[in-house]
Amino acid sequence: MVQPGTDPRLDHRRVLVIDDSPAVCAALEVLFSLQGAQVIGAASPAEGLAVLQRQPVDLVIQDMNFRREATSGEEGVRLFHDIRSRHPDVPIVLMTAWTHLETAVELVKAGAADYLAKPWDDARLLTTASNLLELREARAEAAALRRQRREARAALERRFNLCGAVYESQAMHTLVSMATQVAHADVPVLITGPNGSGKEVLADIIQANSAVRAGPYVKVNLGALPGELIEAELFGTETGAFTGARARIGRFEAADGGTLLLDELGNLAAAGQAKLLRVLQSGQFERLGSNVTRTVRVRIVAATNTDLRAAIGDNRFREDLYYRLNVIELEVPPLAARPEDIVPLARHFLDARHSLAAPAEQALEQYPWPGNVRELRNVIRRACLLSQSAQIDAAALNLPAAAQQPEAPTPDRTAVESALARSEGNVSRAARELGLSRQALYRRMEKLGLKTEA
Repeated sequence: MVQPGTDPRLDHRRVLVIDDSPAVCAALEVLFSLQGAQVIGAASPAEGLAVLQRQPVDLVIQDMNFRREATSGEEGVRLFHDIRSRHPDVPIVLMTAWTHLETAVELVKAGAADYLAKPWDDARLLTTASNLLELREARAEAAALRRQRREARAALERRFNLCGAVYESQAMHTLVSMATQVAHADVPVLITGPNGSGKEVLADIIQANSAVRAGPYVKVNLGALPGELIEAELFGTETGAFTGARARIGRFEAADGGTLLLDELGNLAAAGQAKLLRVLQSGQFERLGSNVTRTVRVRIVAATNTDLRAAIGDNRFREDLYYRLNVIELEVPPLAARPEDIVPLARHFLDARHSLAAPAEQALEQYPWPGNVRELRNVIRRACLLSQSAQIDAAALNLPAAAQQPEAPTPDRTAVESALARSEGNVSRAARELGLSRQALYRRMEKLGLKTEA
């Protein structure tokens, strides 16, 4: 038996050992009591479940068989599922023989924290227990933070119209809060960020909470218009201004008394930039082909994926216009930089008939989303159309193969032994070094005839 040093993460913890062998319970009680932990023994699944019902437990270590003649592991499987259904947050470590390795692997996939072979290694068991308890605390803190964010969002939603914005991340909550704060101010707002990241959602929130929310809300995508037509679209035309031109109002006149969203502002040519600057300064402009000056009062919200500072340096964008627009700047991060938003957005984009399987949600979280929220919406809509099941699995998402991690080469005995030596027997660290999952490394060790010794 290894005599370990004291680990403060185990001090004053309650460890429930469910095993029909008094010798196993006694050995684990000695091991953990040296770390300041309290061990509670249970000789049967029923007794273990009763302990869990009676008092809080930080960690469960359970056997897979509870009768001398039993070898299938079925009792352990049932016990695991009973604990997981009633106490989903308690980490469970399985004690198993190598003959039950595949069963243990399946239970880990179903939510078990780890598994150890009998006879176990004391150092590895203590390291596993410490890591699991630390992970549980981190998850609890993360869950508390998520609750705080939801409460903060609910409070914000009671005061402002958030236009159905879907987010979980602190980054988006900060941006949405800023949007509601600046909405009433009669100043331009510049929203920057990559294509498809959600800039228009912030613009909608600003308009919906502004002093001119009862007025018109006009949107124009400058990136979708030919360069020679942008000025006509913005400022209107008079008959004969150019071949085939007829008298018509532009977007500024249409938005008078309300809000005008200028999307893809970086596409505006120099002449249009000069006119836009004049409108921002004085509210005045002329239609193309007219000498009549018109005056409007419009709240401007501009959005762009262009680096306007770089465009100024390249003489593609007016510096004075930039500073006129940049009274308030809201920068939307790419979706990959706010992974907490991925699954909530994906669920939002589902239709009423479909749901996401857990592996599908994991695949969504691991994908880099170069097309941001727009790409995510298209992926989910396509999956809803093509999935043959009501529950969408990872394969039905049809994510680009280039985004998948390349399969790591199978390590030989020397590589495995070297990685285990460098990690001092910590299988999780060795697996990360080798580019394998913990379960894959255990299977490889079994094939190579290696023991999980520290």
